[in-house]
Amino acid sequence: MSYEDEDRYSMTPVDPEAPDRVERLKQLGLGNQPDPEFDEFARKLAETTGAPYAMVNFIDEERQYFAGLHTPGSDDSDPSAAQDAAAGNAEPGRVMERDHGYCPHVVVRKKALVLEDVCDYPRFAGNPVVDEIGIRSYLGAPLIDHTGTTIGTICVVDTEPRPWGRPGLETIKSMAAEMTERLRAREAAQENQTDNR
Repeated sequence: MSYEDEDRYSMTPVDPEAPDRVERLKQLGLGNQPDPEFDEFARKLAETTGAPYAMVNFIDEERQYFAGLHTPGSDDSDPSAAQDAAAGNAEPGRVMERDHGYCPHVVVRKKALVLEDVCDYPRFAGNPVVDEIGIRSYLGAPLIDHTGTTIGTICVVDTEPRPWGRPGLETIKSMAAEMTERLRAREAAQENQTDNR
């Protein structure tokens, strides 16, 4: 394989839906600040899958924003962390370049992605998160809203290979459906508030 081939394998996929997604995220008011509800969902996702890292990720044309984030050692009982999140004070690690990680692939594919060991796949092994962060396994699913727009993902990652298997796939898809329903309910509540003014 030539170096040119390696560059081609590690490239982030072309995302023709990105402008529509950016507009949709603006309408929903998502993707620019942490959200305690999404942090709690990420914690639940990590607990359910046994993964050390979990995210609720919204992706625009240039970056990814983890509006929900759970990392090892996250102190969910720290009230100041919840206050900071509610005040919109971003924590380090909430923003990632669009060409890092695997969520952009999930968004473009509109399908869940299971990578038990990213090093088994030349296309994914060359991703910057492997060398820079040490990511070795990934499990993610798209968040497709009622308009048909893929607005983001939920995902879990680990620094060790993980045998996610079919149970992992079913879990991530089920939890993506749950998050999609939460987003729809949130949007409906916002519409009701606007209508009642």
